[in-house]
Amino acid sequence: MRVVDAGRAEALLDYSSLIDRLQGAFREGFEAPLRHRHEIGPAGSMLIKPAWRRNGPIVVKVANVFPGNAAAEIPAVHASVLLFDGATGAPLAAIDGRTLTNRRTAAAAALAARHLARTEASAHLVIGTGQLAPELARAHAAVRPISETLIWGRNPVRAAAVVETLAAEGMAATAAGDLAEAVGRADVVSCATLATSPLVRGAWLKPGSHLDLVGGPDMREADDEAAAAWRLSFRGGGAAEGFGGRSRTRGELPRTEERKDERQRPHHLRDRHFGPRGSAAVGRTSFRRGRSA
Repeated sequence: MRVVDAGRAEALLDYSSLIDRLQGAFREGFEAPLRHRHEIGPAGSMLIKPAWRRNGPIVVKVANVFPGNAAAEIPAVHASVLLFDGATGAPLAAIDGRTLTNRRTAAAAALAARHLARTEASAHLVIGTGQLAPELARAHAAVRPISETLIWGRNPVRAAAVVETLAAEGMAATAAGDLAEAVGRADVVSCATLATSPLVRGAWLKPGSHLDLVGGPDMREADDEAAAAWRLSFRGGGAAEGFGGRSRTRGELPRTEERKDERQRPHHLRDRHFGPRGSAAVGRTSFRRGRSA
């Protein structure tokens, strides 16, 4: 069985190629049952995610999410991906899951932006300073002419560290001080946090901007106004994870067939697109705010 470590995975997964391959995979389809989630005491949880394609390989990802790790400067997510032969079930490879997860997550965000964000989008705000922050910046720069990258985090030291990493790679990156101002300035906003209360306010986002939420089932990165006022592309399972369970149970994020009469909406909120399940934003929630009337 082959072992693919972090360095090798990074070398193999360049963003231009990965984004194209993801688009092809989403179009071709695959079997992906609902993930298993197990609470590992108060400290964290384990996620088990199987997937396979008929006449193709079998993949199982095991991820441990321990939010408290950030306090000790340890990544909150650790994962491994196991690859099996689809015909025999024999193990083929063990791949560094953290690198693969980061690249795939950022590539999915960039794929959604390639289809939904304005073609001239040049200012990108990344909210969060974890391991996904620089990956989201790199991925979006592969699909849009990003000339300004803003990094915002609760911890200014960590935000400065992300800026330093990106600047060393030649990106025009700076730390953002005021979050509301940075959101209003950005053409693309990526939120990669473990927030359980809204960070992004719908009122802050300018018309025509693109909002990308990494989020998770029990996380909430944007407020209800963002949900009500934005064009929405659902993830594959039809759940907008970035808004957390509370919005889903209140029915604030209806599917396409449930949102029929646009004439009942205020004129400046009409013509929103509630994308079909399995759209370009599979695996995350992406939004684009319409132009003001």
